Amino acid sequence: MSFVLDPKLEADTHFVCDLTLCRVLLANDEQFPWLILVPKIPGARELYLLTQAQQHQFLNESAMVCCVLEALFTPDKLNVAALGNVVSQLHIHHVARFSSDVAWPHPVWGRQPSIQYTQAAASELTAKVKDLLLKE
Repeated sequence: MSFVLDPKLEADTHFVCDLTLCRVLLANDEQFPWLILVPKIPGARELYLLTQAQQHQFLNESAMVCCVLEALFTPDKLNVAALGNVVSQLHIHHVARFSSDVAWPHPVWGRQPSIQYTQAAASELTAKVKDLLLKE
């Protein structure tokens, strides 16, 4: 069995790059700097079920994503969470939050309609993120 990205994640994101363990995606909502890590492990649904080596690699890649979000956006807080209530494929959200954002202090999910990136804006941001991640 090979890795296949869930169709909902595919539809709601922009591809950034593939790291050793995870695919990096940009959530298509310009209101929040929001990256998603998807371990490229077929059938993965929960982080604790990955091997210990995969868990360590995930932690390293998650820290890299957090550093990139911090460098690009200087957020007030970084939210890192795995929910999986809508998409069961293991995916972990990394959201740069600001006390001035439209959802603060609440979660970003379901509080307001998303505002999609233009293709140019998405391309520019994914290129910046990819460049910083691949330098890590």
